[in-house]
Amino acid sequence: MTSLPLCVYPITGLGEIRPGDDLAALVAEAAASRGLSFLDGDVLCVTSKAVSKAEGRLAPLPEGEEASSRAKKALALAEARRVVARRGDLLITETRHGFVCASSGVDTSNAPPGYAVLLPQDPDASAAHLAARLKELTGAEVAVVVTDTFGRPWRRGLVDVAIGASGLPVLLDLRGTLDSHGRPLRVTQVAVADEVAAAAELAMGKARGVPAALVRGLQLRGEGKAADLVRRAEEDLFPQGLGGEPRPGLHLFPQADPAELLGLMARRRSRRSFSPEPVPRELVVKAVEAALTAPAPHHTRPWRFVLVERARESFLATMEAAWSEDLERAGLAPEAIQRRLERSRRLLGGAPALLLAAVTLEGAEDYAEPELQAAEERMFLLSGGAAVQNLLLALEALGLAAVWLSAPLFCPEEALAALDLPPTWRPVGLVAAGWPGGPEPPPRKPAEGEFLLIR
Repeated sequence: MTSLPLCVYPITGLGEIRPGDDLAALVAEAAASRGLSFLDGDVLCVTSKAVSKAEGRLAPLPEGEEASSRAKKALALAEARRVVARRGDLLITETRHGFVCASSGVDTSNAPPGYAVLLPQDPDASAAHLAARLKELTGAEVAVVVTDTFGRPWRRGLVDVAIGASGLPVLLDLRGTLDSHGRPLRVTQVAVADEVAAAAELAMGKARGVPAALVRGLQLRGEGKAADLVRRAEEDLFPQGLGGEPRPGLHLFPQADPAELLGLMARRRSRRSFSPEPVPRELVVKAVEAALTAPAPHHTRPWRFVLVERARESFLATMEAAWSEDLERAGLAPEAIQRRLERSRRLLGGAPALLLAAVTLEGAEDYAEPELQAAEERMFLLSGGAAVQNLLLALEALGLAAVWLSAPLFCPEEALAALDLPPTWRPVGLVAAGWPGGPEPPPRKPAEGEFLLIR
C-alpha cells in the first residue's frame, strides 16, 4: 500500500464537542495549532462520538442508576434492527446501519453528564461532509474515516473499526493477484479502513480526550463506503450449519420468547405519573413503528399518530375550553368542573410525550345503506384501537409508562383544528407517555371465568 513511513499524529486540543459545532473547522484549527497541516492523501480519523455530538445525536437520560440503565436499554432497542443475542443486561444488536455491536452503539462514556451518545445517523455521509469541508478549509484532498469501538467474535478485547468512510477504498481486493510463492489469491480482501481506524486508535486512546488523529503515508487513493464492509446476510455463515442451512435455535430473526411476550402484556398497566425527564424522539418513533403493524380493513393503513410538541399549549387550552362548555351544559357544578380540569392539567401538562391517535377513512367502502356504512366506519375505528394497543405495548417494552386517554373524543373538531389537521380524521384517543414516576400500580388478575365465557 505504501513505501513511505506510516505516521499517526494525534490531534489534541479539540475540547468538548457540542451540537452544531463545525467539526471540520475545529479539527483544522487544532491541527494547525500543533504545527500539522493537511496534505493530499492524508487520512483524518475521527471518533463517532465526536461526529455524533456535533450532529446532535444525544439522548437525555433520567436521573438514578436504575432509571438511567433502563433508558439506555430502551435506546439500544430503539436503534436496533434486531437483537442478535442477550445475556442479562447485555444486548448484542444489529443496528439499522447493519453493524452488529453491543447495545446498538449507545454509550455514555465521554458523553455529557445526563446524556447518552447514539451512533451517527449516516456515518458515510458524515465522513463525506467532513472531507468536503476540509477541502474548503485547507485545499487538501483528505480522506476521512469515522471510527467506533467494537468487540470481535471469538476474541477478547476491543478494537476501533471504520463505521464511516470517504476518499479511500475501504476494501483492498487482492483476489487474482499472486502471493510470494506465485500462487493466486482467491479470497483475500483487506479491510483497509478498519486497519486505519485501529492504527489511529493507538494514538487517540480511550481516556485521553483525543477524538481525532491524522494518518499520513498511506498513499491509497480511491472511493468507498464503510457500508461496503458489512457482510450481507446471505454471505454470513455463522447462523448456518455445515450444510448451509440455519441451525435450530439460531436464526437471523429469532422469534420472541412466548413467556417474555406474555409477561410484557400482563405487566402493562395505565400509568398516570411520569418522571419529568424528556423522552428521546427515537423511542417514540420506534413505538409508533410497532403500532403501525396493527390489522386494518381492506389492506389499508389508516392510522395517524401526531407527536404534540410545539402546539401543545394551544392544543390543551383549546380542548380545555371545549370540555368546560360541555361540562357546564351537562349541569356539573363549577367546583366539580374545576377539579376535573386541574386533574387533566397535571396529567397532560406533565407528560413528557403526548401523542394524538387518529384514523382516516381512506380506502373505506362507500355504502348507500346507513347501517352498512356505519359498520364500515366502526371497522376503521376499531383498527385504531388495535394500533393504540400496539403502541402501549411497545412503550412498555421500551421501559416507558403510558396511559390511553379519551379527551379528544369529546371535542374532535377542536382537537384537530388546534393541530391544523384534516377535519376528516377521526381521533381515537390521546396517549401520554414518559419515564415511570410514582408507585407502580398493582397487577390486575381477572377472576376465573370473568372474561372467558364458554357456551
